[in-house]
Amino acid sequence: MTPYGNNIVIIGGGFAGIYVAQNLLRKDKTLHVTLVDRNNYNFFPPLLYQVATGFLDVSNISYPYRKLFRNHPNFTFRMGELLEIKPEENLVVLSSGEMRYTKLILATGTESNFFGNENVRKHALPMKTVADALLLKNTLLSRFEEATLSNNPTEQKKLTSVVIAGGGPTGVEIAGMLSELKQNVFKKDYPELEGLPFDIYVLDGLPTLLAPMAQKSQEYALKSLESMGAIITLNQLVKDYDGESVLLGDGSRIETKNLIWTAGVTGQVFAGLPAEYYGRGKRLLVDACNKVKGTTNIFAIGDSCMLTLDKGFPNGHPQLAQVAIQQGKNLAYNIHAELTGHPLKPFRYHDKGSMAIIGRNKAVTDLPKPVLHFQGFFAWLMWLFVHLLSLVNFRNKIKTLISWSAAYISKDQYLRMIVRPATQEPERQNPEAK
Repeated sequence: MTPYGNNIVIIGGGFAGIYVAQNLLRKDKTLHVTLVDRNNYNFFPPLLYQVATGFLDVSNISYPYRKLFRNHPNFTFRMGELLEIKPEENLVVLSSGEMRYTKLILATGTESNFFGNENVRKHALPMKTVADALLLKNTLLSRFEEATLSNNPTEQKKLTSVVIAGGGPTGVEIAGMLSELKQNVFKKDYPELEGLPFDIYVLDGLPTLLAPMAQKSQEYALKSLESMGAIITLNQLVKDYDGESVLLGDGSRIETKNLIWTAGVTGQVFAGLPAEYYGRGKRLLVDACNKVKGTTNIFAIGDSCMLTLDKGFPNGHPQLAQVAIQQGKNLAYNIHAELTGHPLKPFRYHDKGSMAIIGRNKAVTDLPKPVLHFQGFFAWLMWLFVHLLSLVNFRNKIKTLISWSAAYISKDQYLRMIVRPATQEPERQNPEAK
């Protein structure tokens, strides 16, 4: 047990978890905050695709929790995964043991949604974690190397073609980055593959790219990607994938060994919370102050929650970083207010707009109230500025700025290395041991 009267346990160290922890620690030194995460580092999801394409190193977008919070004596980090919640006992069961709480905050984010398609889950390459990004980079580079060794043009084309399922910001951004690599790098690095088209497909079941954004942004993204050589197919869903070809809803196929999955996300379900606590997309139903309905001291924030009492968002908030950040700050305020006898503040989301980068000097930005739209070079500068400021600490900002500057000047980058962890063999038993 901690020497503190209140142990606030936060599950998940993404945007929501970090911001609620930081604000709680600033507001009240009598609280003890315990952060639980399956990794020992925070990372910046909007830039995962740049790790996957070799433009940034993992260290550019990640930072260890223990270093981030080392100056707070009332903070504890616990590495582990949440297995079960026992609300009646104020207890969480982790893969690394059990822990009691006075308040529990679930900030677990989302995971890739394969819509029940087991073949897609098995063979596609998701883009949700640092491990996913590294696997994607290793896989694509390995397949390009494999293509250089093949004498079969059909096999070479399958190894070098890439299909991206999902035309949202992540899908558009990774398509743009791969298109730039195709134009500036691939043919220089792989002269053995001269003449191959390096096809990049973007598929989406909706009639437009960047569906949540303004029509001008959607049209600009489509025009820009097509000018960069990407093949855009809209109103088309992925029906199946066997690792060799993508089967589309109309019965046609695209031959490829590389399917990148950015087509959807879903929340996580935890043992101990009944099914009626969850809403659409497995998001936990919460009240106006982010308390999980049916509980007294369990909260959910960020992508993992569904809050429908915000007047401007009756169907819940978009699953964006800004929502998570603002909910984290608001919940920290409310926990402090409750402890000090002050009124709670219902959550109200202040929309700061949305943006997506497409390629070199190409991006789109939509700002609300008044509605403003930017595209091209100025929007690209805005995207760089906002994402640079959003990184967790000064070191990450400087490293990323240097990497971006070097890539912009050279139209190249140097992180296209296949680095795989060694497999750990089981300990050899001593035959003489009794």
